[in-house]
Amino acid sequence: MKKLLLLFTLILSLTTTAQEIKFGKVSKEALEEKFYPLDSTADAAYLFKKRKTHFVYSNNGFKVVTEYHERIKIYSKEGFSYANKTINYYKPDSGNKEEINSLKAYSFNLEKGKTIKHKISKKEIFSEKLNKYRSIKKFTLPNIKEGSVIDIKYTLVSHQWDIKTLNFQYGIPVKFLDYKVEIPEYFFFNLKNKGHFNIPPKKTNKQGEINWTTRERTLKRGAVGSSVTSEVNNHKKTFKVNCFSFLGSNIPYIKENEPYLGNINNYKGGYEFELSGTRFPNSLYKNYTTNWEDVCKTIYESSNFGNELEKEKYYKKEITSLVGSAMNELEKIVKIFEFTKSKIKWNGYYGKYADKGLKKAYKEESGNVAEINLALTSMLRSVGLKSNPVLVSTKGNGIPLFPTREGFNYVISKVNLSNGKYLLLDATEKYSTINDLPLRAINWKGREITENGQSNWVNLTPSLHAKENNILHAKLDSSGSIEGLLRKSLTRHSAMFYRQKNNHIKEEEIILSLEEKYNIEIEDFKISNKKNISNPISQTLKFSGEDFIEEINGKLYFSPLLFLATKENPFKSKERNFPVDYRMPWQDKFVIAITTPEGYLVESFPKELAIGLPENLGFFKYKILVLDNKIKLSSVLQINSSIITPQYYTALRDFYTQLVKKQSEKIVLIKK
Repeated sequence: MKKLLLLFTLILSLTTTAQEIKFGKVSKEALEEKFYPLDSTADAAYLFKKRKTHFVYSNNGFKVVTEYHERIKIYSKEGFSYANKTINYYKPDSGNKEEINSLKAYSFNLEKGKTIKHKISKKEIFSEKLNKYRSIKKFTLPNIKEGSVIDIKYTLVSHQWDIKTLNFQYGIPVKFLDYKVEIPEYFFFNLKNKGHFNIPPKKTNKQGEINWTTRERTLKRGAVGSSVTSEVNNHKKTFKVNCFSFLGSNIPYIKENEPYLGNINNYKGGYEFELSGTRFPNSLYKNYTTNWEDVCKTIYESSNFGNELEKEKYYKKEITSLVGSAMNELEKIVKIFEFTKSKIKWNGYYGKYADKGLKKAYKEESGNVAEINLALTSMLRSVGLKSNPVLVSTKGNGIPLFPTREGFNYVISKVNLSNGKYLLLDATEKYSTINDLPLRAINWKGREITENGQSNWVNLTPSLHAKENNILHAKLDSSGSIEGLLRKSLTRHSAMFYRQKNNHIKEEEIILSLEEKYNIEIEDFKISNKKNISNPISQTLKFSGEDFIEEINGKLYFSPLLFLATKENPFKSKERNFPVDYRMPWQDKFVIAITTPEGYLVESFPKELAIGLPENLGFFKYKILVLDNKIKLSSVLQINSSIITPQYYTALRDFYTQLVKKQSEKIVLIKK
């Protein structure tokens, strides 16, 4: 009985609060609040998060209208970024568009005990076209200080029967949340809960009404002549509206600055609405629910997808000449892959469909993702290789929860080899190699579509480790300075990331960055294979440095990893309710040889350590050998899974704690 009373009180409190909050009116108590009551570390909080999605009928049929109202409290300077608002909406060059209407925004401050209100003007709201499909409206609220309150309200109108995802969690906490979704009985939606925080919907219904007019003209013939009369008739249709209400309070936030996040939107609590069917008056039920086989077949049969794969004439002569000397299928694949990357440059647009067509993209040497990778697939097929396109949802697009064409926004190429293995290729990234996809495309699984329209899932996660190997030779002297040589080798994704980061900048900038990072002076620097992506990146630097050795009471103390040691645990949160996403397995290896100063010998050094994560998720090994004035350290950190699930987070955090502690331990030298 007490639980029921508590629940009733909570619902009553939420309902009362929602009714009391009016746009453009902020209480003095809200302005005086110094910190979020349940978490004093929060930089900002949603005092109120409200949205209402409903269907409106016009002469062109139903459209979806969503009204948004959000009120944000700024507690610290770090929260000032929430005064910058960006609204993303669908606005293609042609066809149905989304519209942003009735946009209003205010900032409120308490000055000398009085509430000062600032309204954003229309000239301070900017529109920007992101690409041929998406646009944004953006603005910055004026006069933002610690303690400010922001009030924003707008309406999004969509001519597609699409209900935007309901998110309950954000990068800041939510004090009160009030969401409503109202759907006419003619539309059927499937609901799916996502993330780790849930607000069960309260379901009710009410009556909706459509009013429209028609004009009837009547021709009357008489003895003298004929006349036309017009009569206006009013019509009304009532129908049931299914209502879903979500009320919540003190909703915890998800820390968006956590390491190795992946797409944080996948883990935010909320609901997805999927249109499953429609049944309008005097019409049969139309089924929109489908399966992945049907989705992929529909995509493949599109003139901008499957038909494009069959065209060969525009490239046939060049490809035939290109592979004429190839000795085996792998050599053919490499030649065509590199040719495609150099021939058609990526224009920055995603897409599973060809935009201007493969032939035109080939001729203009520029195209979107689909045009590049469909052309690659077609070329591979033309020389007898078993190649198929693979539909992908990028990291930013999230993991598709329903079988829907909108779940995929990208396409790569797959080659099925004669030995039963397969290769994945993406020619949009000039530094990618076979089976090393760019990060944007490594997201769970893709869907391969064969020539007959059938499809199957393909794992996109790399199976081989990205490796970084460090070999360091250093010589210490009793004054505390060191000099040495560091050789670093990078393979697979480690090499790709290096090339993406450094290939476009001058060598002097790379050297300066390394000197600042390691606190050393670089006397000589060499880098090999910057553009030869078939070989590992090889970086060599000759260095010198100080402040790596500490003298206390005649003894010398130093870390055997010198400037390569991991100094802090990246996982600081005690709990984590979403996975650690490394995106690929990886390995960091260190072999260090140190020559100690003359007249000194090793008094003590860190003990050997070997620790592992559960389920063979990873391991760390650390071992030191001492022989006369030579110290040799070998250490390996290896992660075997791209995803570490939340159940192993505590183990991973403890694992890194031990790693950092071990790498912080000192070797102690004493005089002979």
